[in-house]
Amino acid sequence: MTQTLAHAPETDHTVGLGRSRRALRAVAVVSCVPYLSLKAAWIAGSRVGIPDGSSLLEHRATMAVANGVTVLMDASVIVLALVLTRPWGLRAPAWLLGLPAWVATGLLAPIMAGFPLQVLVDVLGGSTNTTAADGEPFLDAWVFGVVYTGFIVQGLTLGALFVLYARDRWGRLWAGRVWELPVGLIGAAQRAVAVAAAGCALPPLLTHLLWACGGTVGLDESQVTGRTSGFHVMEALSVVFLAMAVGGGLLLAFRRGRALPVLVPLGLVWVGSAATFCWAAWLSLAPLTDVADGPTPLLNLTYAGQMIVGILVACLGVHFLAERDASRKRRTA
Repeated sequence: MTQTLAHAPETDHTVGLGRSRRALRAVAVVSCVPYLSLKAAWIAGSRVGIPDGSSLLEHRATMAVANGVTVLMDASVIVLALVLTRPWGLRAPAWLLGLPAWVATGLLAPIMAGFPLQVLVDVLGGSTNTTAADGEPFLDAWVFGVVYTGFIVQGLTLGALFVLYARDRWGRLWAGRVWELPVGLIGAAQRAVAVAAAGCALPPLLTHLLWACGGTVGLDESQVTGRTSGFHVMEALSVVFLAMAVGGGLLLAFRRGRALPVLVPLGLVWVGSAATFCWAAWLSLAPLTDVADGPTPLLNLTYAGQMIVGILVACLGVHFLAERDASRKRRTA
């Protein structure tokens, strides 16, 4: 897939010199400034946005390393924006561009969907909490608004740029409707992968649904007492993204929804697998609780199950694109 999708004609019409793409690129770059500025200030020792008593002040060396990693992650948004809007970006290998874009989708999609919903639920009377498990304030409330608003803008602009880029470079691979796909494009092995992903998704889906509905099985005491309306929103979204991943994979593997454009199941596979894998991976690495023993076994198993589902569905999508590209080349040879 890397070689077959790597080449495309270099023309100004194809990539990045139009006003709309220049504007999207500029907004994407500017939207990174607040987050990068905050992180740089914290690395330098500033306490802006960090109240007295915050747990962030207890482990300065660890937080400096963590902030450095997240600075690099957010700076990659700027690099991606440049790759997606310059003619030389067409020469980038498919995997070298697709993997960071997939990870960015997985990290930004839950925030883009979750933060507005959390704000809406809070306005309607939901509970909020910006303190750590010990009751001390974690960050000033304005920090969350600034950071998450920036992430949403990054997701919208970077997503628009990637869609335009992908349409120009690979749009032929998702042209048409599901019923037009060749019968042999997806084989028995790929259908088995889709079924396996659906089976692996069931336990984490039920667990997140339980937590979204107020259940406490598998949560430690600090997580139970620290639940807010935002917690329930994010748990419900975890169910949604798992369903998107599995649903898209099954649609592709078994050619269901025959009247649907091919882009629909592919979009479900892309967003669902990315959010399912990357968000679970991020939360499993992030400090989820102040309890010395760390996350509970059920929580670890839930995140592990999500990551397995995300990988299986993503592999199914990659195989589909590679096979369709090869099929088109054989027909035109």
